Amino acid sequence: MIVEALTDNRNRTASAVRSYFTKHGGTLGETGSVSFMFDRLGEITYKASVGTADAVLEAAIEAGAEDVQSGDEAHVVTCAFEDIGEVSKALEAALGDAESVKIVWRPQTMTTLDEEKAQTMMKLLDVLEDDDDVQNVHSNFEVSDEVLAKLTAA
Repeated sequence: MIVEALTDNRNRTASAVRSYFTKHGGTLGETGSVSFMFDRLGEITYKASVGTADAVLEAAIEAGAEDVQSGDEAHVVTCAFEDIGEVSKALEAALGDAESVKIVWRPQTMTTLDEEKAQTMMKLLDVLEDDDDVQNVHSNFEVSDEVLAKLTAA
């Protein structure tokens, strides 16, 4: 799990995040200790209404993007972290303003959690999301549909 925080007091935020992990059975690693398990990418999102999947794919290829995922509601274009400025400008010229342009940490491999660990992880995520200093949380866990149904029913 990667936690991104923006704070005016690094010690306070680090202490708070460390306590969240400790209370939920985890430990806070040093800066960069899990980043090798993630790829840092640029992610540019457009509404589905900007064009067909083929049109967006063509514009993304010309802009230098690495991948495009098109769905019923949106087109998500990914590119190398270093290229996000150039790719977003090229796409803006071709498709107009993006819904969002952001940096993401995409996991290289996923870890499936059982019900007990999933419940603990969900509680940790809730606590982290409630902290005003925490901006983003990126993780590499996945929960099966059956376990998720049990957790949401409880």
